[in-house]
Amino acid sequence: MTSSWPTATRSAIHPGPQSTSPFRSQSGGRRVTSAAAEAEVGSDAAAGRSLAATGQPARRRLARSPIGVVPITWNNVDLTDLAPEVPAATVLDACAGLGFEGVQLGRGFPRGHELQTALRDRHLRLAEVYAELPMSPDGPSDDAVEIGRERLALLNEGGGDVLVAACRVGGGRESWAARADDPAAPRLSEKGWRRLADVLATLAADARQAGRTFAFHPHAGTFVETPDEIRRLAAVTDPARVAICLDAGHATVGGGDAVALVAELGPRIRHVHVKDVDPAVLADLRAGRLPDFAAAIRARLFTELGRGALDVDGLVGALEAVGYGGWLMVEQDSTWLVPAESLRIGRAALVEALSR
Repeated sequence: MTSSWPTATRSAIHPGPQSTSPFRSQSGGRRVTSAAAEAEVGSDAAAGRSLAATGQPARRRLARSPIGVVPITWNNVDLTDLAPEVPAATVLDACAGLGFEGVQLGRGFPRGHELQTALRDRHLRLAEVYAELPMSPDGPSDDAVEIGRERLALLNEGGGDVLVAACRVGGGRESWAARADDPAAPRLSEKGWRRLADVLATLAADARQAGRTFAFHPHAGTFVETPDEIRRLAAVTDPARVAICLDAGHATVGGGDAVALVAELGPRIRHVHVKDVDPAVLADLRAGRLPDFAAAIRARLFTELGRGALDVDGLVGALEAVGYGGWLMVEQDSTWLVPAESLRIGRAALVEALSR
């Protein structure tokens, strides 16, 4: 894929006792504290300089990035009838047992101190909290900032790292997922782009003040899905404040090439969802044989990492090339398998790619 992304997209982001709870667990895993993570960033930078000087293969920095998981595979937030709800303690035990280092705040998870205790007992971290902003062609709804701030408060209370914001699926775009480049697809108006940029600037400033990273997540079935829309989003937002959360699966569904997008966006990417796509289901969605994004999720649009259309090795290589060192979040929205098995496969594929 070739494109002429604006210079702004290539600019670097400069961010920044015993419990009796039912969520307590004896699961193992390596705990990575914030201080340790910062120390690793410093040592990785030194390692990168050393490798550049010696000409040795340079994948060590990315290989030390924390691997997290989005627990939507167990309890889908949008399609709650996909499977019976699994208790949060069971989900967290599984995440720890699979070797993940962190999680996105999931459906049914505890909040605040109880969440921190549940994570600490399992040697997990709160990698991110996700915020969906209601949208129409005229931009975010009037309560979008308040919604984002409520999610930021949950991130702060849980001691988390990244606030990830996205347009909510809908607003007329849900039935255009994977076909959003069609001229008939509804789009943001000029007013809509201005309002979205203003809302993101406000939330990014709030996150920065709280010492958290803020990243925007382009998403299928929303008003920011295609490469052109990602380009426009990057152009109307401040690269020093609004980072990009690259979701490899949504980038693919939106008609982009995830590997090429990493090279295009470079250090603007501060958070990554590693997700694969079933090409047969994607073809059905693009051809209109599946009516909308929700139907595609029910058909298991997203598949086990390494078993779909995504070039996992290429993605890892591209992230390494741009110096990425943040979270790598394995995600799969729905599965035909047992959730833990799908995510075991996904994590193993990522670890294997990182080791090459």
